[in-house]
Amino acid sequence: MNDQFFNRELSWLAFNDRVFAEAANASNPLLERLRFATIVASNLDEFFMVRVAGLKNAIHEGDTRPDDSGMTPSQQLEAVSERANTMLRDLHTLVWDSLVPSLAEEGILIRRLADLSAAEHAAVSAYFKSDVLAALTPLAIDMERPFPMLSSLSLNLAFWLRPADGGDQHRLAVVQVPAGLSRLVRVSGTPSPTFVLLDKVICAENASLFPGQSVVESVAFRLSRDAELELDDEGGSFLEAVEQSLRQRRRGDVIRLELEAGVSAGAALHLTTLVQAEPRDIYRLTGALDVRGLAPLADLAGYDALRFPPRPPVATVSPDEQADIFTTLDAKDILLHHPYESFDPVVAFVEAAAEDPDVLAIKQTLYRTSGDSPIVAALTRAADAGKQVTVLVELMARFDESRNIRWARRLEEMGAHVIYGIRHYKVHSKICLVVRRTRAGLARYVHLGTGNYNDRTARLYTDLGLLTANAQIGADASAFWSALTGYSDPPRLNKLAMAPTMLRERLIALIDRERRRAESGQPARIRAKMNSLIDADIVRALYRASNAGVDIELNVRGMCTLKPGVKGMSDRITVTSIVGRFLEHARAFVFHNGGDEEVYLASADWMGRNLDKRIELMFPIESPAARRKVLDILNVLFRDNVKARHLGSDGVWRAPDRPAGTEPFEAQAYLHEQAERLASADVGVTFEPLTLPR
Repeated sequence: MNDQFFNRELSWLAFNDRVFAEAANASNPLLERLRFATIVASNLDEFFMVRVAGLKNAIHEGDTRPDDSGMTPSQQLEAVSERANTMLRDLHTLVWDSLVPSLAEEGILIRRLADLSAAEHAAVSAYFKSDVLAALTPLAIDMERPFPMLSSLSLNLAFWLRPADGGDQHRLAVVQVPAGLSRLVRVSGTPSPTFVLLDKVICAENASLFPGQSVVESVAFRLSRDAELELDDEGGSFLEAVEQSLRQRRRGDVIRLELEAGVSAGAALHLTTLVQAEPRDIYRLTGALDVRGLAPLADLAGYDALRFPPRPPVATVSPDEQADIFTTLDAKDILLHHPYESFDPVVAFVEAAAEDPDVLAIKQTLYRTSGDSPIVAALTRAADAGKQVTVLVELMARFDESRNIRWARRLEEMGAHVIYGIRHYKVHSKICLVVRRTRAGLARYVHLGTGNYNDRTARLYTDLGLLTANAQIGADASAFWSALTGYSDPPRLNKLAMAPTMLRERLIALIDRERRRAESGQPARIRAKMNSLIDADIVRALYRASNAGVDIELNVRGMCTLKPGVKGMSDRITVTSIVGRFLEHARAFVFHNGGDEEVYLASADWMGRNLDKRIELMFPIESPAARRKVLDILNVLFRDNVKARHLGSDGVWRAPDRPAGTEPFEAQAYLHEQAERLASADVGVTFEPLTLPR
């Protein structure tokens, strides 16, 4: 084993453990705990479909190469399977043995059908016949009818049947629970919100599905399939290749088979054989499968006391500044910190570009956006008005591919020039360039961000975004777009750093500059915030800097393969993670630079995929007010002693010591309160004299 790196997959599971800890934390409101539990489940689904699938494919191909931690794919899969099995069991125990009973104490009931009154049972049965039965398709399984290709993550029911008039011949049929129907069936006529699970209703109403048959055994099961897209580069367009691969995703190899704990050994073996799962792919779970189906309860009306207090985004850009956004940007940069500060100025920027007759061109990358995105609507209006609109839509945004294809085609129909990604590279940069005619000539206005152009997730994710009319950044933005839309060598950029052409080299150069300053006896320091840190070259550069005397503070939400606090290797490196109400998503890097601190934001994490296989952008924050704002944000995040966890050299994440008498300090709560204070301080009283019209 390599003593320089933690394993990536186990580090990710440790991150999901920290999310699980929020679900288990009794100090969190009950419905928020349920929400965290559904996030844990959703995270695990993606982990299996992508990361576990990748390990299994590597083993199938005979790959025995160790990763940076020294573990082969087989060793990783064994360790991951054990850890994930424990996590799933713990999750189901928490949900069904703790959270659901606690919900019942608050008047939100999930009941067994057997516990319903005759009238309630009749109401559920009537609902089944009127709203469910016609949507079900029982599929018989026999020699002539093979096991169906069930969709990944779908919930399914297997029924072993025999004729009601006797006989020993068991027959198997499968019914897929319709994804378009709510998993939670509301029982009418009850004083409190009362629900039963749809899959349990279908099982109970089996006589309508299989008349003349008796059910010997029924069991719910769920499959997870390999979700990696394999694109055929031979002929056809990139769009066609993605669409074809999406169809193949539904038929990918089975990576996981989840079964209800009560299933008989014979039924479990039968299903395992039919879906071609391996024994270690089987997960027997107590309680109902797929706890994601409980997610709607987290937003159930009338139970605000069981949720976090509302924290709406604060308007830090005045209505007048927002209404004349280009004039505002001519005077100053705007740095926005979401979700504490409103995303509205970004929407206003794109909408103003769509409406302003002096705007000639809008060029924007879109990775993930909301279903009814006001930004997409504005771009559509701009294209319809005859403006030059160029949109680079990333078709490979995992699990959002189909949605992106739909609205990209709508944009294209309205006259926008749509680029469906860049072959071999995923476009993950967040940039919008507006070219506008002014009295002084053409001017460029740019938005650069760490997060997606998504007005919904901007209320849930912490991100930073810069709006600027800086001429050099504007020139770099034009060069960047020319490289993406035309045939050109990698652009020469003055302010921006682009992956995969120069970002890795730039980051290592900045780290090495701090190292050289430390070696010459100067104070040296690096502070960085990101989602994941797993790139071996970056980690080694940080180790060298630490050994030279550079103080390094890292805030890493998710995966971290760097081992902090190891004597002679990483003595001066600390790693903190915050998992809280909002998803920490911003990437910010600060290099001391002899006291003249350089501050950067980026769309990229310090991962090989971001630096080598994606088109990313890192950009400087140069206005004094914006620089100070980023530094203050990092100061706050590193002060957290409530939600923060510190990574030890043994790979364990621990809560920080809080000596007696130390006040609890929760960074996310403080940042929202600070945004509210600053917004209130900016609101003054203005006396405007009125005059009679002449």
